[in-house]
Amino acid sequence: MRVSGLLRLLSLISVLVVTWFFVRSYISSNMINVRLPRWIGSVHKENPVVVKTKCGLSKSCSANFFAFKISSGAANVVGPSMCFEGQTIMSPVKNNVGRGLNIALVNGTKGTVLRHGSFDMYSGDPNLLVKFLKEIPDGTLVLVASYDDPGTKMNDEIRKLLSDLGSSYAKQLGFRDSWVFLGAKGLKSKSPFEELLKNNPDTNKYDGWPELLELEGCAPQKVY
Repeated sequence: MRVSGLLRLLSLISVLVVTWFFVRSYISSNMINVRLPRWIGSVHKENPVVVKTKCGLSKSCSANFFAFKISSGAANVVGPSMCFEGQTIMSPVKNNVGRGLNIALVNGTKGTVLRHGSFDMYSGDPNLLVKFLKEIPDGTLVLVASYDDPGTKMNDEIRKLLSDLGSSYAKQLGFRDSWVFLGAKGLKSKSPFEELLKNNPDTNKYDGWPELLELEGCAPQKVY
């Protein structure tokens, strides 16, 4: 009797232990299910902030600087484009670009567009470009992009006028070269904003033309 009673007691204890274990597991599971959504809700996820810059620059310009982006033409197929302070001045979409040199003039203090034009440097009259360059007022920013051929009608007078605007490569500019440039009338030194890619059959990206060039940056006000 004592042995059987002891066995019954042990059996009862085992049942109670097992029951307690399952009850505890069930309660813990319910607590997890209840607390999980609260835990998820407590996590604060910030949406990434997308900073929109003028002309699509990689970073915004500081105060007293103008944002710009200049792209040369691609061969004789895709025309050049110019953006200044978020405004597209010249582009194929605006239908105001042409073969040769495309030039836009901007007030160097206010950032307002003054004039723009394209000059055929393959079969056009170079005197039209000479007149245009000589009439540029002091303190004017000058944006230039080539398209197709900027060099055939180039002469010493034009090269000097462009060099006086701060160009380092105007004297080298030749047949079907790719060139982008930002200078200024009255600039006392050479402009840091200029790229030139020579027409070279061994390195040309297109059949008879080098690849297009892109120039972007922040131009300071009052550059003269």
